[in-house]
Amino acid sequence: MIKRGRTMEKLICGVIGVGQLGQHHARIYSELPQADLVGIYDSDPERMAKMASMFNTRGYPSVEELLDDIEAVSLAVPTKLHYEIGKTILARGRHVLIEKPITEKVEQGRELVEMARDRNLVLYTGHTERFSPSLSAARKWVRKPRFVEALRLAGYGVRGTDVSVIHDLMIHDIDLVLSVVDSEIDKVDAIGVPVFTPRVDIANARISFADGTIASLTASRVSVERVRKLRFFQEDAYISVDFLKRDARIYRRKVGKKDLPLTPGAGLGMQDLVEMVMPPVSEEEPLVLEIEDFLMSVAGEKEPQVPGEAGVRALEVVSLIIKDIESRLSMWGK
Repeated sequence: MIKRGRTMEKLICGVIGVGQLGQHHARIYSELPQADLVGIYDSDPERMAKMASMFNTRGYPSVEELLDDIEAVSLAVPTKLHYEIGKTILARGRHVLIEKPITEKVEQGRELVEMARDRNLVLYTGHTERFSPSLSAARKWVRKPRFVEALRLAGYGVRGTDVSVIHDLMIHDIDLVLSVVDSEIDKVDAIGVPVFTPRVDIANARISFADGTIASLTASRVSVERVRKLRFFQEDAYISVDFLKRDARIYRRKVGKKDLPLTPGAGLGMQDLVEMVMPPVSEEEPLVLEIEDFLMSVAGEKEPQVPGEAGVRALEVVSLIIKDIESRLSMWGK
């Protein structure tokens, strides 16, 4: 267990960037009994003042002045700023939760990980889907999946378009797959298309692992419907997770292999061969669970569930996917 010389009392916290996502970090810090939200910083003074008033805290004129007064901070700014501000935070000796993706480039993420390790600081990556109640309910049923299928579709919006859909949306499922499949990646095949922006807006990636497992991931930000589903197929069962509906379902075979009829007889259907289990799903907010885990890690009570290394590994796979997509786009003269 990490020892950082402090017990779990109120940690003095801050938030850098209080836009669409960062404001929820500020809200949660302001509500958690183990946190003291002393301040926030945002490049938009009007928005910062509004959020400071809303969460009964102080808006700081600069990142550096905020860092002087806190122990731990959430960084929720555009991805292109993660590396430089992340370095500033770690150089000041502060623990940090960086929203995904950890950085734009793999080398930048590795540098931040090394900085945090040298200073015995927590560098946490905001892969919030790890804390989804529906996924948590289903995880105990997942045992050596051989095929994983992820579908994450969203409509077009301004937020997140500073990066590709792989960085913005698919990276969630990349991280989840890597957290379940205990094997090295053997090959990545991918296709992606820029639709509304100069960057890839819809993509599919097929990840082949050394142990034979295959993962097929599809992400889109140009869809007319919202879908966030993840399915694990394994021997004797498959597990389905619907993140939007907060739903988990396990379909497993009722009969053993020896009893399974080779040719179904008249009237024999799926209901005779398969049973469905719906484990209870809690109503807890994933971001609350993530920030609580971050704070416990800072206090030395546990290892972080999503350390910076996990963020870098997901980014490494993102880079492999983008490299393969770019090779195809170049063939088409894009």
